[in-house]
Amino acid sequence: MKIGIYGAGAIGGYLAVQLTLAGQEVTCIARGAHLAAMQKNGLKLRTGDEERVARCACTDSPAEAGPQDYLIVALKAHQAYEAAEDMRPMLGPETPVVTAMNGVPWWYFYKMPGRFEDHRLNSVDPGGRQWQALGPERAIGCVVYAATEIAEPGVIVHTYGEKFTLGEPDGALSERSQRLSTAMEQAGLRAPVRDNIRDDIWIKLWGNLCFNPISALTGATLDVVATDSATRALARHMMIEGQAIGEALGVHFRVDIDRRIDGAAGVGAHKTSMLQDLERGRPMEIDALVSAVQEMGRLVEIETPYIDAVLGLIQQRGRSLGLYPTFAG
Repeated sequence: MKIGIYGAGAIGGYLAVQLTLAGQEVTCIARGAHLAAMQKNGLKLRTGDEERVARCACTDSPAEAGPQDYLIVALKAHQAYEAAEDMRPMLGPETPVVTAMNGVPWWYFYKMPGRFEDHRLNSVDPGGRQWQALGPERAIGCVVYAATEIAEPGVIVHTYGEKFTLGEPDGALSERSQRLSTAMEQAGLRAPVRDNIRDDIWIKLWGNLCFNPISALTGATLDVVATDSATRALARHMMIEGQAIGEALGVHFRVDIDRRIDGAAGVGAHKTSMLQDLERGRPMEIDALVSAVQEMGRLVEIETPYIDAVLGLIQQRGRSLGLYPTFAG
């Protein structure tokens, strides 16, 4: 099976190694020194003391890659938005696009029953660039539960987690989702197919919504944010607002707020992705994690004073450092 991975960074590279070593025909889209290292030495994956090397096709040219059976997009939301039209050469007539990204996906309201069906979120897809260039009918949701990072060009370090939950926007247990799930399971990953992927999106988003910006504003690791009385209270208020929005949109939260926060505390002294980006001078992923929730709150007429305040602060922090990329819609 031909599987394209657009954005073979930390998560995309991890997937590429696992799938390649399981016998899938993988093509990675990457760039710069990371691409050069992969082309020269293969893509290396370190887990504990073990290092494995996968020699998959690597290029910066989607046209060279050509049509794929599946296209997994493992970019950050603002990067995926910018690259949407560049992905077209990798799409055959029925190629699914798997959004293995954090936050609210651009296709969120596609085929969602109710009055907001097919609504387009301006915060993550202004002008409908991805909706038009890729087509929501191609979308398969993917919620990532893995911690990885690029240790050096061409080298991915996997710390924990191997779960990639899949689901169709309309809740169908489709053949295409099941086929991808099987391929991922054979590659040593856990890839359950859900009949309501939005519930899973929200469980992860619920934490990203508050822990990421609070950590980036304070410099605190996840265990501190979740246990310090002030930051825990702020996170809790943001989660209360987020839960009200999610439930107004039909989402079922299968854990309560304090259990979700305690779970984050149990991860330990982990730096959130937003804090890591800030410290490394990389653009922060604010809109897909926070702005989109605010936008959905406006849609269902739920006030979000805590989310609004934290969003304003992290946006300003990002702008002051030149690390807040706004979508060029």
